[in-house]
Amino acid sequence: MYGYIHSTESFGSVDGPGVRFIIFVSGCPMRCQFCHNPDTWDMMSGEKIEADDLVKKAMRFKAYWKKDGGITVSGGEPLMQIDFLIELFKKFKAQGVHTTIDTSGAPFTREEPFFSKFEELMKYTDLLLVDIKHIDEEKHIELTGRKNDNILDMLRYLSEIKKPIWIRHVLVPERSDYDEYLTRTREFIDTLDNVERVEVLPYHTLGEPKWEKLGIEYKLDGINPPSEERIKNANNILRTKNAE
Repeated sequence: MYGYIHSTESFGSVDGPGVRFIIFVSGCPMRCQFCHNPDTWDMMSGEKIEADDLVKKAMRFKAYWKKDGGITVSGGEPLMQIDFLIELFKKFKAQGVHTTIDTSGAPFTREEPFFSKFEELMKYTDLLLVDIKHIDEEKHIELTGRKNDNILDMLRYLSEIKKPIWIRHVLVPERSDYDEYLTRTREFIDTLDNVERVEVLPYHTLGEPKWEKLGIEYKLDGINPPSEERIKNANNILRTKNAE
Protein backbone atom coordinates (compact mmCIF):
# COMPACT_ATOMS: atom_id res chain seq x y z
CA MET A 1 0.00 0.00 0.00
CA TYR A 2 1.20 3.51 -0.73
CA GLY A 3 0.42 7.05 0.41
CA TYR A 4 0.97 10.55 -0.87
CA ILE A 5 3.76 12.15 1.14
CA HIS A 6 4.68 15.83 1.12
CA SER A 7 7.96 15.55 3.06
CA THR A 8 9.70 14.01 6.07
CA GLU A 9 11.75 15.38 8.97
CA SER A 10 14.38 13.21 10.66
CA PHE A 11 14.72 14.87 14.06
CA GLY A 12 11.43 16.44 15.11
CA SER A 13 11.23 17.58 18.73
CA VAL A 14 7.86 19.37 19.02
CA ASP A 15 5.37 16.89 17.53
CA GLY A 16 5.05 14.39 20.33
CA PRO A 17 7.30 13.06 23.09
CA GLY A 18 11.06 12.73 22.57
CA VAL A 19 12.88 12.82 19.25
CA ARG A 20 10.63 11.81 16.37
CA PHE A 21 10.65 11.03 12.66
CA ILE A 22 7.90 13.21 11.18
CA ILE A 23 5.95 12.21 8.08
CA PHE A 24 4.00 15.03 6.46
CA VAL A 25 1.24 13.64 4.26
CA SER A 26 -0.47 15.52 1.44
CA GLY A 27 -4.16 16.33 1.30
CA CYS A 28 -6.32 18.40 3.65
CA PRO A 29 -10.06 19.19 3.60
CA MET A 30 -9.66 22.34 5.71
CA ARG A 31 -8.66 25.78 4.49
CA CYS A 32 -7.41 27.32 7.72
CA GLN A 33 -6.69 31.01 7.35
CA PHE A 34 -3.48 30.60 9.36
CA CYS A 35 -2.21 27.50 7.52
CA HIS A 36 1.55 27.64 7.00
CA ASN A 37 1.57 24.68 4.58
CA PRO A 38 -1.08 25.43 1.89
CA ASP A 39 1.14 23.46 -0.47
CA THR A 40 -0.08 20.30 1.31
CA TRP A 41 -3.77 20.84 0.51
CA ASP A 42 -3.70 18.89 -2.77
CA MET A 43 -3.16 15.20 -2.05
CA MET A 44 -1.91 14.41 -5.54
CA SER A 45 0.87 16.98 -5.20
CA GLY A 46 2.68 14.61 -2.85
CA GLU A 47 5.15 11.87 -3.69
CA LYS A 48 3.63 8.40 -3.98
CA ILE A 49 5.51 6.18 -1.50
CA GLU A 50 4.92 2.58 -0.38
CA ALA A 51 4.46 1.92 3.33
CA ASP A 52 7.41 -0.49 3.47
CA ASP A 53 9.75 2.09 1.95
CA LEU A 54 8.64 4.73 4.41
CA VAL A 55 9.15 2.39 7.36
CA LYS A 56 12.66 1.52 6.16
CA LYS A 57 13.50 5.20 5.78
CA ALA A 58 12.27 6.04 9.28
CA MET A 59 13.89 3.05 11.02
CA ARG A 60 17.34 4.27 10.04
CA PHE A 61 16.91 6.88 12.76
CA LYS A 62 15.56 4.58 15.52
CA ALA A 63 18.74 4.86 17.60
CA TYR A 64 17.99 8.54 18.19
CA TRP A 65 14.46 7.98 19.50
CA LYS A 66 15.44 6.15 22.70
CA LYS A 67 12.49 5.23 24.96
CA ASP A 68 10.34 8.35 24.50
CA GLY A 69 10.60 9.03 20.76
CA GLY A 70 9.10 7.43 17.69
CA ILE A 71 7.22 8.54 14.58
CA THR A 72 4.54 11.18 14.05
CA VAL A 73 2.34 11.45 10.98
CA SER A 74 1.28 15.03 10.36
CA GLY A 75 0.10 16.93 7.32
CA GLY A 76 -1.85 17.97 5.59
CA GLU A 77 -4.43 15.76 7.25
CA PRO A 78 -3.40 12.15 7.97
CA LEU A 79 -6.96 10.84 8.38
CA MET A 80 -7.64 11.53 4.71
CA GLN A 81 -5.36 8.58 3.98
CA ILE A 82 -6.68 6.31 6.72
CA ASP A 83 -6.16 3.01 4.86
CA PHE A 84 -2.52 3.85 4.28
CA LEU A 85 -2.17 4.99 7.89
CA ILE A 86 -3.50 1.69 9.23
CA GLU A 87 -1.03 -0.26 7.12
CA LEU A 88 1.85 2.05 8.07
CA PHE A 89 1.14 1.95 11.81
CA LYS A 90 0.75 -1.83 11.80
CA LYS A 91 4.26 -2.09 10.39
CA PHE A 92 5.71 0.40 12.88
CA LYS A 93 4.02 -1.28 15.87
CA ALA A 94 5.39 -4.65 14.73
CA GLN A 95 8.82 -3.12 15.33
CA GLY A 96 7.91 -1.62 18.70
CA VAL A 97 7.74 1.99 17.55
CA HIS A 98 5.71 4.65 19.41
CA THR A 99 3.12 6.07 16.98
CA THR A 100 1.50 9.51 17.00
CA ILE A 101 -1.01 11.23 14.71
CA ASP A 102 -1.18 15.01 14.43
CA THR A 103 -4.72 15.69 13.21
CA SER A 104 -7.41 18.33 12.91
CA GLY A 105 -10.05 15.60 13.11
CA ALA A 106 -11.82 17.07 10.08
CA PRO A 107 -12.52 13.72 8.31
CA PHE A 108 -13.93 12.05 11.44
CA THR A 109 -17.41 10.58 11.36
CA ARG A 110 -19.16 7.74 13.18
CA GLU A 111 -20.62 6.67 9.87
CA GLU A 112 -19.28 3.68 7.94
CA PRO A 113 -16.94 2.75 6.46
CA PHE A 114 -14.80 5.44 8.13
CA PHE A 115 -15.64 4.65 11.75
CA SER A 116 -14.63 0.99 11.64
CA LYS A 117 -11.37 1.99 10.00
CA PHE A 118 -10.78 4.61 12.69
CA GLU A 119 -11.40 2.00 15.40
CA GLU A 120 -8.84 -0.24 13.69
CA LEU A 121 -6.33 2.59 13.44
CA MET A 122 -6.62 3.32 17.15
CA LYS A 123 -5.35 -0.20 17.92
CA TYR A 124 -1.98 0.85 16.51
CA THR A 125 -1.94 4.48 17.69
CA ASP A 126 -0.31 5.49 20.97
CA LEU A 127 -1.05 9.21 20.99
CA LEU A 128 -2.98 11.86 19.06
CA LEU A 129 -2.16 15.55 18.83
CA VAL A 130 -5.53 17.17 18.13
CA ASP A 131 -6.02 20.78 17.08
CA ILE A 132 -9.03 22.64 18.37
CA LYS A 133 -9.06 25.40 15.76
CA HIS A 134 -12.01 27.23 17.31
CA ILE A 135 -14.59 26.20 19.89
CA ASP A 136 -17.40 28.28 18.34
CA GLU A 137 -18.98 26.60 15.31
CA GLU A 138 -19.73 29.80 13.38
CA LYS A 139 -16.24 31.17 13.99
CA HIS A 140 -14.77 27.77 13.15
CA ILE A 141 -16.44 27.90 9.75
CA GLU A 142 -15.06 31.40 9.20
CA LEU A 143 -11.56 30.33 10.21
CA THR A 144 -11.34 26.93 8.50
CA GLY A 145 -14.22 26.64 6.02
CA ARG A 146 -15.76 23.71 7.91
CA LYS A 147 -17.98 22.96 10.92
CA ASN A 148 -16.47 21.60 14.13
CA ASP A 149 -19.21 19.33 15.49
CA ASN A 150 -17.61 16.14 14.17
CA ILE A 151 -14.21 17.24 15.50
CA LEU A 152 -15.57 17.72 19.01
CA ASP A 153 -17.32 14.35 18.65
CA MET A 154 -13.98 12.72 17.79
CA LEU A 155 -12.50 14.17 20.96
CA ARG A 156 -15.40 12.78 22.97
CA TYR A 157 -14.93 9.36 21.39
CA LEU A 158 -11.20 9.37 22.15
CA SER A 159 -12.09 10.21 25.74
CA GLU A 160 -14.56 7.32 25.83
CA ILE A 161 -11.87 4.84 24.79
CA LYS A 162 -9.23 6.52 27.00
CA LYS A 163 -6.87 7.15 24.08
CA PRO A 164 -4.16 9.65 25.18
CA ILE A 165 -4.28 13.03 23.47
CA TRP A 166 -2.48 16.34 23.50
CA ILE A 167 -4.71 19.29 22.61
CA ARG A 168 -3.25 22.17 20.64
CA HIS A 169 -4.84 25.56 20.07
CA VAL A 170 -3.52 28.10 17.59
CA LEU A 171 -3.92 31.56 19.10
CA VAL A 172 -4.96 33.96 16.32
CA PRO A 173 -5.63 37.65 17.06
CA GLU A 174 -9.05 38.83 15.85
CA ARG A 175 -10.12 35.20 15.40
CA SER A 176 -9.61 32.89 18.41
CA ASP A 177 -7.79 35.20 20.85
CA TYR A 178 -10.76 36.23 22.96
CA ASP A 179 -11.20 35.28 26.62
CA GLU A 180 -14.76 34.07 25.98
CA TYR A 181 -13.61 31.51 23.42
CA LEU A 182 -10.56 30.47 25.43
CA THR A 183 -12.77 29.89 28.48
CA ARG A 184 -15.25 27.84 26.44
CA THR A 185 -12.37 25.80 25.05
CA ARG A 186 -11.10 25.06 28.56
CA GLU A 187 -14.62 24.12 29.71
CA PHE A 188 -14.85 21.62 26.86
CA ILE A 189 -11.42 20.19 27.65
CA ASP A 190 -12.57 19.68 31.25
CA THR A 191 -15.25 17.27 30.00
CA LEU A 192 -12.57 14.92 28.61
CA ASP A 193 -10.76 12.23 30.62
CA ASN A 194 -7.78 11.55 28.37
CA VAL A 195 -5.96 14.88 27.96
CA GLU A 196 -2.29 14.59 28.85
CA ARG A 197 -1.24 18.07 27.75
CA VAL A 198 -2.64 21.34 26.39
CA GLU A 199 -0.49 23.62 24.26
CA VAL A 200 -0.95 27.14 22.91
CA LEU A 201 0.60 27.65 19.48
CA PRO A 202 0.94 31.38 18.75
CA TYR A 203 -0.07 32.38 15.22
CA HIS A 204 2.85 33.35 12.98
CA THR A 205 3.17 34.66 9.44
CA LEU A 206 5.98 32.39 8.21
CA GLY A 207 3.66 30.64 5.74
CA GLU A 208 2.38 33.82 4.08
CA PRO A 209 4.94 33.70 1.22
CA LYS A 210 3.61 30.24 0.25
CA TRP A 211 0.12 31.68 -0.17
CA GLU A 212 1.51 34.39 -2.41
CA LYS A 213 3.49 31.87 -4.44
CA LEU A 214 0.38 29.72 -4.93
CA GLY A 215 -1.70 32.76 -5.88
CA ILE A 216 -4.11 32.35 -2.92
CA GLU A 217 -5.51 35.35 -1.08
CA TYR A 218 -4.11 35.50 2.46
CA LYS A 219 -7.12 36.25 4.67
CA LEU A 220 -5.02 37.23 7.71
CA ASP A 221 -3.04 39.88 5.88
CA GLY A 222 -2.18 42.70 8.31
CA ILE A 223 -2.85 40.64 11.44
CA ASN A 224 0.26 40.39 13.60
CA PRO A 225 1.21 37.48 15.88
CA PRO A 226 -0.22 37.70 19.42
CA SER A 227 1.68 39.66 22.06
CA GLU A 228 3.52 37.95 24.88
CA GLU A 229 0.82 39.21 27.23
CA ARG A 230 -1.95 37.54 25.20
CA ILE A 231 0.05 34.31 24.89
CA LYS A 232 0.50 34.28 28.67
CA ASN A 233 -3.22 34.98 29.11
CA ALA A 234 -4.16 32.06 26.84
CA ASN A 235 -1.80 29.71 28.65
CA ASN A 236 -3.36 30.67 31.98
CA ILE A 237 -6.97 30.32 30.83
CA LEU A 238 -6.31 27.00 29.07
CA ARG A 239 -4.13 25.85 31.99
CA THR A 240 -1.33 24.63 29.79
CA LYS A 241 2.10 23.39 30.89
CA ASN A 242 3.26 27.00 30.50
CA ALA A 243 0.58 28.50 32.75
CA GLU A 244 1.79 30.63 35.66
